[in-house]
Amino acid sequence: MYKRIIELRKILHQLNHDYYVNHTSNVTDYEFDAMMNELYLLETQYPEYYDANSPTQRVGSDHAADFVQVAHNTPMLSLGNTYNREEVRAFYERVCTLLEGETPEICCELKFDGLSISLHYTNGELTRALTRGDGVSGDDVTRNVRTIRSIPLKIAQQEGMPEEFEIRGEIVMPWSSFNRLNEERQKAGKPLFANPRNAASGTLKSKQSAVVAKRQLDAYFYALSSAEIEEDEHGKRLELAKRWGFKTSEHTRVAHSLEEVFDFIDYWDMERSSLPVATDGIVLKVNALKQQDILGFTAKTPRWAIAYKFQAERATTTLREVTFQVGRTGAITPVANMDAVALAGTTVKRASLHNADIIGQLDLHIGDKVYVEKAGEIIPQIVGVDYEARGAELGTKVEFPRTCPECGAPLVRYEGEAAHYCTNDTGCAPQAKGRIEHFISKDAMNVDSLGKETVADMYERGLVRGIADLFFLRLTDLMGEDGTREKSAQKIIDGIAACKNMPFDRVLYALGIRFVGKVGAKNVAQHFKNIDALSNASVEAMMEVEGVGQSIAESLHGFFNNIENMQLIETLRHAGLQMEIAEKVKASNALEGKSIVVSGVFTHHSRDEYKDLIEQHGGKNVSSISKKTSFVLAGDNMGPSKLEKANALGVAIVSEEEFLKMIGEG
Repeated sequence: MYKRIIELRKILHQLNHDYYVNHTSNVTDYEFDAMMNELYLLETQYPEYYDANSPTQRVGSDHAADFVQVAHNTPMLSLGNTYNREEVRAFYERVCTLLEGETPEICCELKFDGLSISLHYTNGELTRALTRGDGVSGDDVTRNVRTIRSIPLKIAQQEGMPEEFEIRGEIVMPWSSFNRLNEERQKAGKPLFANPRNAASGTLKSKQSAVVAKRQLDAYFYALSSAEIEEDEHGKRLELAKRWGFKTSEHTRVAHSLEEVFDFIDYWDMERSSLPVATDGIVLKVNALKQQDILGFTAKTPRWAIAYKFQAERATTTLREVTFQVGRTGAITPVANMDAVALAGTTVKRASLHNADIIGQLDLHIGDKVYVEKAGEIIPQIVGVDYEARGAELGTKVEFPRTCPECGAPLVRYEGEAAHYCTNDTGCAPQAKGRIEHFISKDAMNVDSLGKETVADMYERGLVRGIADLFFLRLTDLMGEDGTREKSAQKIIDGIAACKNMPFDRVLYALGIRFVGKVGAKNVAQHFKNIDALSNASVEAMMEVEGVGQSIAESLHGFFNNIENMQLIETLRHAGLQMEIAEKVKASNALEGKSIVVSGVFTHHSRDEYKDLIEQHGGKNVSSISKKTSFVLAGDNMGPSKLEKANALGVAIVSEEEFLKMIGEG
């Protein structure tokens, strides 16, 4: 079986490389999935053959991970920026002077807009991935990087490949992945990512590698280093990296004169919008490594490289109207409606105005000629006004409303917040529909038989006006006059009834309390144990919960001091929803006062079973290792980052057998 496992891994690694790097495929999706499933089953059956770089690890994990800071072998310095041809010319002439008249070749590369990464390989296997961090040390994100399918996990030994090498590049989110992600977030009522760079950065630092895998990041590489590599030109090293299986930009060119550098800049200044990923400039590097050594570094940047940044794409159009949208949480978002204008390859009619402060700074009037930029944003934004184009008669001044445009309730702006919020939490239609949609969402009550369109239809028909109304729906309300929708109607009724099986923390999150996310709801539920203790708590008591600050505490306190919200809670309680954490039977005090991290694969119990045992014997489960951690319960294949952090902090490692003896099950 070991030979078959090795064979499948080799085949699947090659197929991944062909598809995600070479954009070719020699098998059908069905054939690929069949081989992947076979490998997964074999690895499950024979855990002794576990390999962190197996193709099966591409899907990631739902278990939370912490990031350890690790020093770079050499600092990851940033580049000096330039924004015009004169500064590029000055860079080129400065290089020529420092090289005492030698004419340098300049390697011209596209500057992808993402997150810098450093990968380390030993004997052809990925061993570590570090972010730039502060340039001296970065976060170990190896677990997450393994899910990016264009990054090779194992490389067949090739001529000239050193035993150890480092390659640096950029983790990016392609436009296709970015647009799909924001569409999903918009449907879920979550804030949109402003641009692919922010999305890539936020994704790579996710504590769950399964999230990283789902979002389909990509990577391009731009620097290969090892004392054993003989190639003495940067461009040739990029070709070497490509032969080894790394994705490099096919558009990189070596320029032999300043004119050729300008030709490259001019071409991509026009053509960059056609690329599948976001770019924000061009990187110019002296090609010869010997010349790079002569030029050296300043305190912060290399003298042999510079980044030319593109100007953000801008268009001028006329402002016709500003509308104010109300979100699920009551946040008011101003949107500019304009004459259609071409921008970055698309036709733009609407642009974000963000908040009241921006409107005030711009001094906007209807009919103004406004400057619109995209600059990688999914929603274009107004960045200025052509004040000189104003005529003698000004249009109506744009004022941020003081009352909700949907229900007329007063708006409020919380301390530290840029947005204004509608105060009518329960009676404002967009908020009411949004709260129902949030209540039934996957991370809350997970009523997958209901969707946004169905909720909107029920709201318009007067069947529901809030969450509580869901529990009074009848089959006859939903099946249609002719009864043709009886089957789907029954699914909805059953899905709503199943809400009573959801744990208390999910119920708390489903209530949609402003500023209270999924993790926050879990922490609050675990701290107060039941809804009554929580509803009677003071702001000060709420702030004792881990991760709960002044704003969250005040939002919680305000929610539970609203009579309509308390009526909702009583309705949900009557419907059978969980309003307290189920008490677990305590077996002993053997682990009293101990904080324990569980990591690895176990023989006698599953990870979740061990977490239950820890609580049954008086211990506390924690997800991250710190000086306060009592010990790590470690199974096979303990996470390398956790092992390193435990050793660094002197935290004890306890085996499965040792742990069972502690609790009397040895």
